[in-house]
Amino acid sequence: MHVLIATDGSRQSLAAARKLKSFADPTKVTDVSIVAVIRPLAAVAFADELSGTEQRSVDSEMGSFRESAQRALDVVAGEFDGWGPRVHKRLRSGSPANEIIKAAKQLDAGLLVVAAGGRGITDTVRVGSTAQRVQHYAPCPVLVVRPPQRKRRLATRKRG
Repeated sequence: MHVLIATDGSRQSLAAARKLKSFADPTKVTDVSIVAVIRPLAAVAFADELSGTEQRSVDSEMGSFRESAQRALDVVAGEFDGWGPRVHKRLRSGSPANEIIKAAKQLDAGLLVVAAGGRGITDTVRVGSTAQRVQHYAPCPVLVVRPPQRKRRLATRKRG
């Protein structure tokens, strides 16, 4: 089976790759493709939460979305070193949801792994629009890995 893992450079996308490794049988997975999608003319840079802070500051000055995406691919692919299946890194350009779905079709993926809320702004945006579209239109089963729930402080009520 060919597994496709989408990364947006967030820690949550790395957690999604690790979740797959925690339960998948590497003898049943033939290939793992890691996909990162750069949005052309994007106002927001590709997330760079996976590389070291020193490298991140250098690239933020240069504004290289491609280099940030390539580093994210390298970090996530590194999680599968020695695991068994062949690992492929794929950098695409376009709408993230559309490109992830196209890649899944082109690669005849048997499973698609995506992080939910990797770059969400608030706790109310838990699944994220990319993850929602991918799970709705993907040609194969989708594993959506949600971030761990934050502990909420309970309001104490005065009784009297």
